[in-house]
Amino acid sequence: MSIDYTPFFEALGVTLSDKKRLTRALTHKSASHGRDLGYERLEFLGDRVLGLCVADMLMDAFPKEPEGALSRRLNALVRQETLAEVALEISLPNYVILGKAEEESGARHNPAILSDIVEAVIAAIYKEQGLEEARKFIHKYLEKRLENTAKPPKDAKSALQEWAMARKMPLPAYTMTDRSGPDHAPIFTIEVALPGREAVSAQGETKRVAEQKAATTMLEKLTAE
Repeated sequence: MSIDYTPFFEALGVTLSDKKRLTRALTHKSASHGRDLGYERLEFLGDRVLGLCVADMLMDAFPKEPEGALSRRLNALVRQETLAEVALEISLPNYVILGKAEEESGARHNPAILSDIVEAVIAAIYKEQGLEEARKFIHKYLEKRLENTAKPPKDAKSALQEWAMARKMPLPAYTMTDRSGPDHAPIFTIEVALPGREAVSAQGETKRVAEQKAATTMLEKLTAE
């Protein structure tokens, strides 16, 4: 069955003629039938192209900020949650190719898979149309998400670490206490502990997400105290 990619290409801002590469960028390993036909290799390249373009964009947008502040902004723009939002904006779930089991389990809307495929699509654009077209796509969807504030975004883990350092306490300790769910949609449980404080736990689709949620919960408890 022929797939009409016209709406997808309109969202990307570019038409891709290499349908074989495009199909690979959209294919989850569950649908590759044991062969190396999934998006992983393209995702590897797309991650590097994304990082380069976002870093360059931030250098231009915030010419006076130090490396640490730029790194926090970059991390906020390329994290899984942000890329999953972009995936929804370009209607990516409509084109993802999955195996039967993953399809039935709802993997089509899994943020981890969607963010990976966004990176694979960036690589497909780069390989066929070059860096400038990949940059245009990245700017189109990420430039509007720049934090145009006096201070760069600060994630919960960084804020909790600074809280501990200001009080000359050991840094927060994060421990994975559980991992559940299938391989394509795991759920991680992370516990964060501080001396003299009751440990708190949180769950997330990745360890990083769970750690951020745990740090947020701990900060909320500390603020309430």
